[in-house]
Amino acid sequence: MPSVNFFCEDIDFHLSNSHEDTTWIHRVIKKEKHSLQTLNFIFCSDRYLHRLNLEFLHHDTYTDIITFDQSEAKSEIDGEIYISIERVKENAIHHGQPFEKELHRVMIHGVLHLLGYGDKSAGEKKKMREKEDSCLSLRQF
Repeated sequence: MPSVNFFCEDIDFHLSNSHEDTTWIHRVIKKEKHSLQTLNFIFCSDRYLHRLNLEFLHHDTYTDIITFDQSEAKSEIDGEIYISIERVKENAIHHGQPFEKELHRVMIHGVLHLLGYGDKSAGEKKKMREKEDSCLSLRQF
């Protein structure tokens, strides 16, 4: 059975409405014509995510998100998205955004990576931002 799950590692954090977030994520995946298998969001600290970044990606930098795609088929979503709550809070302040809006942008950014969108080139970054905005507009409940 398809599922979206939320976990915490080394921090105490709870989404304000995980049911709405789950419904929204299902809507985005369906709109992109993919099927959901399992999607795990793991909320963590900067330190925890930095260790993952070093161990798996060999990057000695802090980041707000790391996405691991475990899908066997191109049209399926099966993965893990690690999000540093500390980094999201800092980015929200930096961008003058409410924390929840920044968190939802980061969450959907990870989902978009699993859907096949990249963000390495300037063109990919522009497309990613447009898709993030489009997906965020679907979150109106």
